[in-house]
Amino acid sequence: MSTIVENLNRLQERMQKAAEGAGRPPEKIRLVAVSKTVEPGRIIEAVQAGVKILGENYVQEAQKKILEVGGGVSWHFIGHLQTNKAKYAIRFFDCIHSVDRISLAEELSRIAKPQGKLLPIFLQVHLSGETTKFGAKEEEVFGLAERVSTLEGISVQGLMTMPPYFDNPEDARPYFIKLRRLADRLVALKIPGIAMAELSMGMSNDFEVAIEEGATLIRVGTAIFGPRPAK
Repeated sequence: MSTIVENLNRLQERMQKAAEGAGRPPEKIRLVAVSKTVEPGRIIEAVQAGVKILGENYVQEAQKKILEVGGGVSWHFIGHLQTNKAKYAIRFFDCIHSVDRISLAEELSRIAKPQGKLLPIFLQVHLSGETTKFGAKEEEVFGLAERVSTLEGISVQGLMTMPPYFDNPEDARPYFIKLRRLADRLVALKIPGIAMAELSMGMSNDFEVAIEEGATLIRVGTAIFGPRPAK
């Protein structure tokens, strides 16, 4: 069985190769190591091996891990966030990738503003058509961005999406292209306070294609920690 260190070395080599093949500086692509269901001891091993950003899907699961793992790493929330968990997300996470509705953005703003925080967020876009996935519809993103731009305490950094799972990573490419083009359209609107510097897209099975299409953050779990235990 490969160790976490070996997995990370292979992953970083693949990231660099994909970036260089696309004519992009490798340092522009950052790894979010998805630690959902991973025990704290193995997360600490990954951090010691160089992981700088950890991604979690569930607030309750993450709280204990964050306390056990300690500092020296940035925690990103990448799962569907219930509005009633916003106060915990602000307390424990440095960035939220999955803001998909104005009610959530307003609640994050309401909590972050009095604390003097400026929380980086991404607008999650639903491009897959799958009922099991979340996100604002493509045509809704422009209005969402306009409304979020007026809120204090949060700062839109870019977009996030999750394409369907494909055995052939190339099949995910149209979804990554669509997200990049959507970001370009938002840039053209010049909405005050809305940055499109980041694209959070690509996972263990398709991150190389995502990098080729402009990903700045890839969310990888299985390729680092191995398959998750069966439920």
